[in-house]
Amino acid sequence: MSRLWVTGYRNYEIGTFGDKDPKIAVIKYALNRTLREQIDNGLEWVITGGQMGIEQWTVAVVSDLKQEFPALKVAMMLPFQKFGSQWKPDNQARLQSLISKSDFCESVSQAPYEGPQQLKNYQQFMLTHTDGAILVYDLDFEGKPVYDYRAIQKHQSIMPYPLTTIDMDQLQDYATEYEEIHEEKSNFYE
Repeated sequence: MSRLWVTGYRNYEIGTFGDKDPKIAVIKYALNRTLREQIDNGLEWVITGGQMGIEQWTVAVVSDLKQEFPALKVAMMLPFQKFGSQWKPDNQARLQSLISKSDFCESVSQAPYEGPQQLKNYQQFMLTHTDGAILVYDLDFEGKPVYDYRAIQKHQSIMPYPLTTIDMDQLQDYATEYEEIHEEKSNFYE
């Protein structure tokens, strides 16, 4: 699998507050571990969007992974022109910083937001330009990723399209693992 779509919850849907929220470190750890498995299976491109939350954290994780895997690339595909322009200035600046760290960035629609059809077109673009997906999503905790989940399921009914989900139970397992690793490191330096 050489091209992988990564998406999931927005930051507010999983209750993260600020860049220093410990949940973000766990989510990035989970993304790092999951992407490493995909790198072992031939992953070349991670393709994501620009939404605050999983998508932006994915770009940051891939940027870090590129130090170890320089051939790995990340693309940010934005659903429409002027994406994020209504956000607060610090969030706009963060988006621009992540765009600058990307190997490729483009808008699927060349128009500013006009309606939900652009988002459906975006999903279709992502499905037809990737070989599979990672979705940070739990069926018991619905949020905006439900639309991507349904689009992926519909696409899977037509053709093979591998989907890896990271649900809340898996995030809890990653949190435990992350905590154990960091305890070992802190004990090492004592």
